[in-house]
Amino acid sequence: MSTATWIIIAVIGFIISGIYFIYKSAQKFNLSKEQLAKINQRNKELEQQEKEND
Repeated sequence: MSTATWIIIAVIGFIISGIYFIYKSAQKFNLSKEQLAKINQRNKELEQQEKEND
């Protein structure tokens, strides 16, 4: 194989491994039911405000 082919394979490998690393290191949110309820309530309030402003 030519040098260009190896470079392309290496670049694709770096891209895939970078995406995989970011995927694995992403933190999940562990919200309690109370926190989730507050978020949902706040979203409803914001939607109502947006409707009133339009």
